[in-house]
Amino acid sequence: MTSTQRGDSNTDLDVGDLTRAIENFNRYYIRLPAVQKLSFTTLSVLDTLAFSGPKRLTALVSTEQISQPGLTQLVTRLERDGLVERRPDPADGRAVLVHITDSGRRIGQARHEDRGRYLIPLIDRLAPAERQAIAAALPALTRLAELGAEAGR
Repeated sequence: MTSTQRGDSNTDLDVGDLTRAIENFNRYYIRLPAVQKLSFTTLSVLDTLAFSGPKRLTALVSTEQISQPGLTQLVTRLERDGLVERRPDPADGRAVLVHITDSGRRIGQARHEDRGRYLIPLIDRLAPAERQAIAAALPALTRLAELGAEAGR
C-alpha cells in the first residue's frame, strides 16, 4: 500500500477507507430534509461565512467552486433576502466583503438542529462501542477539517 493510501507510514489509517466513509456519510447527511428548502450552494455560502467570517467574492468563488457570475447572482439574492450584506473592505476601499447577517446565521443554526433531530434516532441504534468510536474520532476529524481550511481546500 502506498503512502497516499495509508497516510503516514506510522499509522494504520487507510485514506481510501476514510474517504469512502466520509463520502458515504456526506451523501446521506447533505440530503437530510430541512424545514427551509435552500440549495446546497446557498447553505454552503452561509456556512462558509458563518465559520470563516466575511469574505470577498473572489475568495467565495474559490471556496464554493462556482463561477464568479453565478456567485455574484447568488450573493445578490441572499442580500435581497436579508441573509448576507456587502460592506466595504476596511483594508481596500475599492473592494467589498460579504458578511452573514443574523438571519443567515439563524438559517444555519436551524439546519444544524434539523440534522441533529434526524441523526439522534440513528445514533441510538449504534452499539455503545460504535458511539464511543465516533466520539473518540471527533477531535481528529475536527483537526482534519481545520488543516483543510488552512490549506485553502
